[in-house]
Amino acid sequence: MKSALFTPATRCAIEDKVLKLLNQQADFLSEATVESTRAAGDAIQSIIEDQFKQILGEDCAEYSASFARRAMADVAFKDRYGNYYVVDVKTHRETTAFNMPNLTSVDRLARFYEDDTNYFVLLVVKYAVQGIQVKVSKVHFVPIEHLKWDCLTIGALGTGQIQIANAKHIEIESSTTRCAWMLQFCDVVLDFYPREIAKITKRIAQFEKVKQFWLAKADE
Repeated sequence: MKSALFTPATRCAIEDKVLKLLNQQADFLSEATVESTRAAGDAIQSIIEDQFKQILGEDCAEYSASFARRAMADVAFKDRYGNYYVVDVKTHRETTAFNMPNLTSVDRLARFYEDDTNYFVLLVVKYAVQGIQVKVSKVHFVPIEHLKWDCLTIGALGTGQIQIANAKHIEIESSTTRCAWMLQFCDVVLDFYPREIAKITKRIAQFEKVKQFWLAKADE
C-alpha cells in the first residue's frame, strides 16, 4: 500500500513539528561541546527518538527507538495500515564545508525493498549554532526513493554504500515511483561495480610489482 505519510500536507506537518520541537528545546550544548558536530548530532537524534512517536500521533501504531549502532534505523514504526518505516536521522551543521553521510548499503536496501510495505526514510535536520544554542533551519522527512540520484553517490565500502554526495545540496522529487527509482538504482550499481573491478585490477598489478621488487631483494 502506498504510504499516506509522504503526501505534501502530512509530510510538511511532520517536518514542521520536528523543526519546532528542536527549536523549542532548552540549550542542550555547553561551552565544552558546542564545537563538536558529533555532540550536537547525538543530542538532536536523542530528542527526536524520545518525541517522534508523539509527533506521528495517530499515524503511529507501533514504535521503537532502541537499535544497535550499526542498525539501519534510529527510529522504526508501523502505521495503521501495516506499513513499516525505518528512519535514519541525519544532521548537517550548515557551517561545515563538506558532509558526505552514509545512508545504507546497496545490498541491505535491495533486500529491504523487496517488501512493498517497507520504507527507508531519511529525517535530515539542517542547523546552525548561535552561541551554544542550536537553530534548526530545515527538516526533510523523505523516503530514499524521493531523493534524486543527482545528490546521491555510491561509496566503496562493503558491497557499496549509498551516500548523500553533499549534505548542503539535497534534491527531492516526490513524484518518482519506487519502481522507477529502483531501476535507476540498479543502473547506478551496475555502473559502479565494473569501475571498482578496474580499480582493483590496477591495485593487484601494482602489488605484483611490489612483490617482484622484494623477491629480487631476497635473492641478493
